[in-house]
Amino acid sequence: MKVVDQLLAPSCVVSEVVKCIHIGLLCVQADPVDRPTMSSVVVMLASDAMMLPSLAKPASYVGRAIAEPTESSSNDEVFLINEVTSSIFSPR
Repeated sequence: MKVVDQLLAPSCVVSEVVKCIHIGLLCVQADPVDRPTMSSVVVMLASDAMMLPSLAKPASYVGRAIAEPTESSSNDEVFLINEVTSSIFSPR
């Protein structure tokens, strides 16, 4: 399991980790109607025998990649490739 820290992996129960990930993904569904209420999240976490709802197909995913900085006169600049602009403000 690549999502679990290697230091924690020997002491965790795989089925519980998968259950927590599944519940977390239910909580971030694109359509708010598909998201569980907090009371149902508590019930899902506490129950061992409860069948979890299936996940809807994700609406979209916007990945984030950080480009290697180009030769520049300032070392404080960071360039992101995610169609978001970033401004660096410096005093005059």
